[in-house]
Amino acid sequence: MNAAPTASALPPVLRRLSPPLTALAAVAVPTAYVAVVDPNTPGHYPDCPFLTATGRWCPGCGGLRCVHALTHGDLTGALHDNAVAVLLFGVLAVLWLRWAWAALTGGPPPRITVGVRRWALIALLVLVFTVVRNSPVGAGLAPPLV
Repeated sequence: MNAAPTASALPPVLRRLSPPLTALAAVAVPTAYVAVVDPNTPGHYPDCPFLTATGRWCPGCGGLRCVHALTHGDLTGALHDNAVAVLLFGVLAVLWLRWAWAALTGGPPPRITVGVRRWALIALLVLVFTVVRNSPVGAGLAPPLV
């Protein structure tokens, strides 16, 4: 009987690409599920505990609807459901592409360092987004109630 090839038997480029491709698969599977099972239909996903307790949108509210809209090519709907999530997904896509390119070319994996100032800026952005989407001015940034 022939055994399955070990990791060391794989060509070097496939060995280098296996971590980014594994990460891509780990994201693609739940994304495919959200693409098929519409979060706009009640009863498929649990309610947000923050929204249930406070009646206010948390920074993540609308994230599943955002993913569903993006998988169907609806960027406007995705931005309406959760603009910060769209921004985050864009940043993560660029970071993944840098990682995959480094693995493909044999370069070192990119180092990502986020200092205190950047964390503070990110926290401020999320806080402002949360406050604005819960105010009458930012009603267009809040996902529809299901």
